[in-house]
Amino acid sequence: MTTRAATFRSVLAVGEFRAIWLAELLSQAGDQLARVALSVLVFQRTNSAALTGLTFALTYLPTMLGGILLSGLGDRFPRRTVLVVSDVVRAALVALMAIPGTPLWLLCILLTAVVMANGPFKAAQLALLPDVLDEKRYVVGLAVRNVTVQSSQVAGFAGGGLLVSLLNPYLALGLDAATFALSALIIRYGVRWRPAARAGKDPVRLSAFRLVWRDPRLRLIALISWLSLFYIAPESLAAPYAAELGLGALAVGLIMASHPVGSIIGAYAYTRYVSEENRLRTLGLMGILAGIPLLFSAFQPNLATSMILFGLTGAFSTAYTLQCAATATRLLPDSGRAQGIGLLATAALTAQGIGALLAGVLADLSTASAAVAISGAAGVVVAIPLTYAWATQSHGRDRASTPRLPDTHRNTPTADR
Repeated sequence: MTTRAATFRSVLAVGEFRAIWLAELLSQAGDQLARVALSVLVFQRTNSAALTGLTFALTYLPTMLGGILLSGLGDRFPRRTVLVVSDVVRAALVALMAIPGTPLWLLCILLTAVVMANGPFKAAQLALLPDVLDEKRYVVGLAVRNVTVQSSQVAGFAGGGLLVSLLNPYLALGLDAATFALSALIIRYGVRWRPAARAGKDPVRLSAFRLVWRDPRLRLIALISWLSLFYIAPESLAAPYAAELGLGALAVGLIMASHPVGSIIGAYAYTRYVSEENRLRTLGLMGILAGIPLLFSAFQPNLATSMILFGLTGAFSTAYTLQCAATATRLLPDSGRAQGIGLLATAALTAQGIGALLAGVLADLSTASAAVAISGAAGVVVAIPLTYAWATQSHGRDRASTPRLPDTHRNTPTADR
């Protein structure tokens, strides 16, 4: 049986993966729809790019706390349980946000709590995938998941822009709450129960920090993931960028959708046409290429050209993000996998939150198009030494391309509960 036997179709044939896939499709689409709603709502009320960037940052930044403090729950408790509880909590919080007339300060507090719950959910989900898929299907499964996330972002951003332009932002938030509730039901009844990977009291946060920090490959993966700090600018500034072009809410959704459209293409092409060895070798280079298209925003291109440029950034950034996730998961042991993945995912999402905030400040000081161009230039400058460091570190380190076998717990049969 060759590696090529693992296809999107064979991965989706696995019932548990299909349940995880469908649940994430729903909740991600709702999330992006809510991001459009919040961006438009805040910009309409305040007319401030900085406050719009801050609100967008709050859809990412609190994940830092959730990832550091709560992602270890995915190792200490059954991962299916963590997924379901996280979804129920988020559904309840977003339902409160959907009440018309909710003050902006309360929206921000609720949004912070919702995003904190993303940390343990994502860590438990990614830690569960190697238990659901065998080694030959695993990398393809990551690609399917990435395409799913980006596709749902396209639907949420584009559909959200249309919905908000026709109706109101609070309806979008209500739909987001419903997607979380449905996701919880799908996971509860579609994913098999498994015992916790780590039992009893254990300083998981400390060991996970040490685990990531002492491995130079994991350290570099965390730093490369932080390039998202620069490449989130087009999405976070979509509202003021569209206003600069003289366009409205529909254009906001289309601009936000450009990055995930490029990501879908990038994930498919990178996993299908680039070998594992070359994916590892070019990981850092993709980080450089992701920033170059943003430089052309300085010329204030029209909507169609801007969408193409932002799509290219999405394609290249997804290429390095996908390989970072695959390599890190292979290097981490099962007993600390959720916490380790949580820390690395936290690094990327925290960077996006900080980047959104900084991009908003830059846009207030100049223009949205100039802020996007500056962000792209800064990303290229930072990515160059990281690319060199990765090439030096990975030279002769073929172990990174070989999956590290998880703990024996992985293949222990369990009954559904």
